[in-house]
Amino acid sequence: MKLYINLLFLIATVTVFAQNSISGKITNTKNNALVGVEVYAQELHKGAVSNKEGSYELKNIPNGKIKIIFSYLGYKTVSKTFIISSEKKVLNINLKETFFEIDEIIVSTPFNKLQSENVMKVEKLSAESIRKLGATTLSQGIVNIPGVSQISTGTSIGKPVIRGLSGNRVLVYTQGIRLENQQFGGEHGLGINNSGISSVEVIKGPASLLYGSDALGGVLYLNPEKFTSHNNTETVFNQQFFSNTLGTNTSIGIKTSLDNWKFLARGTYSNHTDYLTPENNLVTNTRFNEKDFKTGIAYSKNKFTSEIRYNYNNANLGLTEGITEQSNSRNLIEPYQKINNHILSSHNHFFFGDSKLDIDLGYTFNDRQEFEEHEEEEHKEHEEAALRMQLKTFSYNLKYHFPAIGNIEILLGSQGLYQTNRNFGKEILIPDAIINDFGFFTTANYTWNKNTLQAGIRFDNRQIETEKMEIAHEDEIHIFDAVNNAYNSFTTSLGFKTSLSEKITARINLASGFRAPNLAELSSNGVHHGTNRFEKGNNSLQNEKNIQIDVSLEYKTEHFELFANGFYNHINDYIFIAPTDEIEDGEKVFSYTQEDAKLYGGEIGFHLHPHPQDWLHIESTFETVIGKQENGNYLPLIPANTWRNTFRTEFNYKDWLKQGYSSLILESTFSQKNVSAFETTTPNYNLINFALGGDFYMKNIKFSTSVTVNNLLNKTYINHLSRLKDDGIFNQGRNIVLGINFTI
Repeated sequence: MKLYINLLFLIATVTVFAQNSISGKITNTKNNALVGVEVYAQELHKGAVSNKEGSYELKNIPNGKIKIIFSYLGYKTVSKTFIISSEKKVLNINLKETFFEIDEIIVSTPFNKLQSENVMKVEKLSAESIRKLGATTLSQGIVNIPGVSQISTGTSIGKPVIRGLSGNRVLVYTQGIRLENQQFGGEHGLGINNSGISSVEVIKGPASLLYGSDALGGVLYLNPEKFTSHNNTETVFNQQFFSNTLGTNTSIGIKTSLDNWKFLARGTYSNHTDYLTPENNLVTNTRFNEKDFKTGIAYSKNKFTSEIRYNYNNANLGLTEGITEQSNSRNLIEPYQKINNHILSSHNHFFFGDSKLDIDLGYTFNDRQEFEEHEEEEHKEHEEAALRMQLKTFSYNLKYHFPAIGNIEILLGSQGLYQTNRNFGKEILIPDAIINDFGFFTTANYTWNKNTLQAGIRFDNRQIETEKMEIAHEDEIHIFDAVNNAYNSFTTSLGFKTSLSEKITARINLASGFRAPNLAELSSNGVHHGTNRFEKGNNSLQNEKNIQIDVSLEYKTEHFELFANGFYNHINDYIFIAPTDEIEDGEKVFSYTQEDAKLYGGEIGFHLHPHPQDWLHIESTFETVIGKQENGNYLPLIPANTWRNTFRTEFNYKDWLKQGYSSLILESTFSQKNVSAFETTTPNYNLINFALGGDFYMKNIKFSTSVTVNNLLNKTYINHLSRLKDDGIFNQGRNIVLGINFTI
């Protein structure tokens, strides 16, 4: 372990500084200087902002192939790639106005292109957008992306769902490495605080080619906040208050950058009481608190850049047993979870003229404790966790970008992990285990005229090994049979993007994916207190294998945008848990089984920005997904159809309120009648959300304020993916969220 962690830091050793620089002037189509344009080199962790003359400068740029992004609200984003070989390069940029969202670089795809250039359509949501939505957690915030929802347990625990797939079928990446935190559990949340996250990218569909097993259903890619521009120091303060849970979220960060060194650190504390339903009932023990610390350091030198980040997250999450005690206490009562996450990553780029090598190394440590409820008061003092699992994961990701051959870009990569799971609790749900992953892949991107073709192939091997264990529990012995399984898979992808005209863009992607069974599915044999059931694994489970076709069409003019996405996903040997007629340890027994399945659906929407009402935006999206087994039965945990309509305004008021906004969102969720054998139907409901905010200045300090009211009419409803639905517990009532952010 020590050797591996030392490797994370060994990369950043001393060498000769580069003296290259890029400078220039940024103007609009009328040749007027633009102030405040963001200039950013993603691979170098370097940025700058244009001054009142429109001038900018990036210093200490290494020799090699560098991509620079120029972005400014209200203007079309420009991406420039060139090979730096001289000490000083002048690059003047002319930006054109646009009325739609900024076109941003997509980091989660292999060649890091602008979204408009990507073969694969990727959804992106900024941290600022999540803040304006008034989301309590990061998982709650991303449900506003079409095709994305969450399985929730109260307000504190949320698991992302992409087009009906969740758990180990959705891979989460943070700080450039995969997040491993026992994500198999239905009540195991995301485990990442939204403070210190700059944006979220969502790949909807199989991404096994790029990320291996567990990306069968898609990828949630979390981009950490950027370092500040060179020779600058910032102190950032964020505060939110949540009326429904009497909750607070306080975050303080500091950033500083020199020519070669960059540093940031951020501390966050969240605390919430039980949430209140529209019927004015507090849902007992849904209270939670969270401490989060993120820090990072970046270093640039000749032909090399390195970024090291660390994240510590401590979360204490109550697990409700129903509506009983009515209290605004912030002290957790049993049952509850105590979770500690440590995430350490090293992200590095080596430049070799017109080629490049990326090396990402990661270490994650997840310590998950679950405390069960006791009737006897004396048992609560100095109590050990009923379940305590410690998961350690070492991961690596290597990618070599070959020199371009004309319009052809080629990438060769290798990924892997070494993982250990150990138990320290009184009970055991899954056994001690060792997991080894190894995979290698290649992909190529070819662009000609207005067309782009991208293809790739990958091979993976996963080995899972456990020892036989016998655990005494009350009057019974729970036996965990030894597992020594190997899983192999080939995956491929083929994508094509074309511009049918200046206004119409079409994409079609065909990809295969796979997922090896996880430890819980193979070897569970005990009561999982978080789900109130006895879970039994199945050692004979096979790889899940899928093939999905995605088709997307976009029509865009200066004031109107229309999009339509459709998909069909066929999964062989889909793994799911189903109830049996047995009872063990006083709980119903659920066991894992397999059946071929299919999911299909899509998203459609438009964005209208009418002229001359430049202050008005009208947006509408509809999303649907249907999941079925081959025998005709419906799959569990499929989100209901949702239609979301947004009326948004943008305004400035005199000289003191800038970038003001207001929005009114009508979210219509249809009834869900397509349910599995052990689910019940869910009625339809409509929610109205309102937001208002803007920036004002005081002594040259910008204060960003926001007021959000979610469930404005205090509507009584239950979401189909709420894990409290079976107990008849309603979702959260009206929630007023006040926020203020400022930078010194």
